[in-house]
Amino acid sequence: MQNHKEITSVGNALVKKAVLLREKSRERKKSGFFIMEGKREIQLALKSDYQIDTLFYRPELLGEIELKELTSVSQHPPSLISVSEEVYKKIAYRETTEGIIALVRHKNHTLEGFSIKNENPLILVAEAPEKPGNIGALLRTADAANLDGVIIANPKTDIYNPNIIRSSVGCVFSNQIAMGSTTEIIDFLKQKKIDIYCAALTASINYSTADFTKSAAIVVGTEATGLSTEWLENSSQNIIIPMQGEIDSMNVSVSAGILIFEAKRQRGF
Repeated sequence: MQNHKEITSVGNALVKKAVLLREKSRERKKSGFFIMEGKREIQLALKSDYQIDTLFYRPELLGEIELKELTSVSQHPPSLISVSEEVYKKIAYRETTEGIIALVRHKNHTLEGFSIKNENPLILVAEAPEKPGNIGALLRTADAANLDGVIIANPKTDIYNPNIIRSSVGCVFSNQIAMGSTTEIIDFLKQKKIDIYCAALTASINYSTADFTKSAAIVVGTEATGLSTEWLENSSQNIIIPMQGEIDSMNVSVSAGILIFEAKRQRGF
């Protein structure tokens, strides 16, 4: 196993870098790195071929065997740095801890790198999602349904925001994710001959009567504004979940879950 280093000062340059990566989206984009916390999240990242540069760990909470198990599958063994309790608390963003934080390299999330392997793919598209909790829930649902991928249109929030990683329970790593403008994504879907099903209130049919058995992208917008006109003008079919109460919309992650699992039901899963 590689040699361990030790950091006990919160003034250490690497500690300051980790804090900036936790707090500043601009720093994450500029450096190409982000930080994440937790054993399961690290395992999912490694399984999905993310490159972990550095592991900060509390030796009182994480033994040699656990540390070795976490790093054994990595093609590029990370630097291992034991840190004091004070340093760990400085870097950590969770109130509870498992004693390990990783410094990780970004992946490329362009549409050009979005791989469609299935003959009839099922994709989730979310336009301009902003709340980390909603994004995390969407990614958890996509993982649970084993979708072919998630595409975020006009992103407003950094996908490696620690709150997205936490709320997705690491599903930010297990899903294939791409980002682009609404125009770029519509062009991409049409080029791939993927039907566009927009969740909308107007010109819609009951979601349960739509045919999701062929290549399909389920497109959802924000609760506040819904989908932009550009999506509605390019929709193959607008779909709606009938409401029986006083309101006309649900949380975006709940709506997406209903639509996705109806599509999976139709596909025999």
